[in-house]
Amino acid sequence: MKTLNVALIGYKFMGKAHSNAWRQAPRFFDLKAKPRMKVIVGRDLAGVKAAADRFGWEEASTDWRKVIARPDIDAVDITTTNDSHAEIAIAAAKAGKAILCEKPLAMNVAQCERMVAAVKKAGVTHMICHNYRRIPALALARKMIQNGDLGEIYHYRARYLQDWIVDPKFPIVWRLQGKIAGSGTHGDIHAHIIDAARFLVGEFDEVQGLMHTFIKERPIVSGGYGGLSARGGKRMGKVTVDDAAMCLARFRNGALGNLEATRFALGRKNGIHIEVNGSKGSIFFDFEDMNHLLYYNNADPADRQGFRKIIVGSGCHPYMGAWWPPGHIIGYEHTFIHAVADFVNAAAKGRPTSPDFVEGLRNQQVLEAVAKSAKSGRWVKLPR
Repeated sequence: MKTLNVALIGYKFMGKAHSNAWRQAPRFFDLKAKPRMKVIVGRDLAGVKAAADRFGWEEASTDWRKVIARPDIDAVDITTTNDSHAEIAIAAAKAGKAILCEKPLAMNVAQCERMVAAVKKAGVTHMICHNYRRIPALALARKMIQNGDLGEIYHYRARYLQDWIVDPKFPIVWRLQGKIAGSGTHGDIHAHIIDAARFLVGEFDEVQGLMHTFIKERPIVSGGYGGLSARGGKRMGKVTVDDAAMCLARFRNGALGNLEATRFALGRKNGIHIEVNGSKGSIFFDFEDMNHLLYYNNADPADRQGFRKIIVGSGCHPYMGAWWPPGHIIGYEHTFIHAVADFVNAAAKGRPTSPDFVEGLRNQQVLEAVAKSAKSGRWVKLPR
């Protein structure tokens, strides 16, 4: 079996999730190549060495350019801050590496377009890690929608709610800095439910957006970029991203959309709710109950109508055949394992996979259209 030598760029929150996925995917999935966790890269040598030891990487490095140039590296996995995605991915494409990149694909549409051009010119496998597509319940929902089980689609509603920056004393970590993150809640979590909309319903036609920053000044983080548990000093700085984002949408197929994302929903740690309504039925998904999908079938007899709760946990459901006996649930970390498994199988054959960088570009086009609409107060059309 072919070996796929992997370099992971970034080692903190997403680096941890991706490291686990690289370690577990070959243990549970029948892969077309054997991934080898060759080297992990980060800015801080002590930190990245500790991550290598903890997560199972053979080597640690602080120079991603040298790592990408190595002939023994076959694939590059990018989990760094948003401002570095384009530079790293374009360099990896020029070096002929298969590329897995965290979302959002880049800071803006222009960067995404350059990334798409680079991977197409190089002819390498490329994938953006929208891991929520790999939740078996959402993959089942897509299958049902494509099968026509919901009929003509009328509505897509989605909320992504968190509360981790409600405290005004929480510092300006990199996710709250526009020059590093590009945008705030919008690019971080709104991007997920925008992608889920495209995954389930189809492409957007036009959007009207609203974005707002509730706390405009915060303490400056004490050293480095800062993570979710960062602490601030006495000096204050300006928050340069949005705290909440919403949009109304029309899809190309005529469906209507209503999407909301915020980091100011007290009590919600990672709350995702998605509902799709059609002429024949509806589905509802709650990430905090991610192994279930609610399904309403309008063809049921009148005395038995109502939402049925499907436990998505048997071998007939997407991805579940690799895991446990029916009814034994899985979790958040499995979504990354599924993504890595699909990526490895595509890279092993040099084939395209989904969502690729083109879809990452389309998602970024929606993000920019919403931001443009929020400034102008007008509907904005998406490019065809």
